[in-house]
Amino acid sequence: MRRSTLEIVMGLVVLAGAAAFTVLVYQAADHQAADLKTANGYKISADFGTTGGLVVGDDVRLSGIKVGRIVSQSLDPITYTARINMQIDERFKLPEDSSARITAASLLGGNFLEILPGSSDELMQAGTVIYDTRDPVSLSDLLGKFVFQGNDDSSR
Repeated sequence: MRRSTLEIVMGLVVLAGAAAFTVLVYQAADHQAADLKTANGYKISADFGTTGGLVVGDDVRLSGIKVGRIVSQSLDPITYTARINMQIDERFKLPEDSSARITAASLLGGNFLEILPGSSDELMQAGTVIYDTRDPVSLSDLLGKFVFQGNDDSSR
């Protein structure tokens, strides 16, 4: 009888921990969603050859600091370039000659869009399109080139 009481108590402790974790996750998700909905700023765009796995809601960073977020993506039906639309916090004014690149957040996945500020005295206005962009580097493509490059040397 004592053993079953202990098992019931331990089961209740595990359930309480799971419930607390679930509440914490929902609160964090609601806070993040509220942060994204209430963010004020101006919208700019950037054209890329590939989005590299960016999704709506991913960060836009300047010097490693989040200054905005991705709000939408679209495909130009004529040039077949990917247009990434972002909202930049109004506190951050970007030089008009800034460039953009898609960067991996870690080796395990996740990307963000990095703004590389230019040196112009003129600032970007809402609706500006950044054409000076760099597509992300694919690790699988690099690995494939390395593997198949080794095969070319053996045929000499």
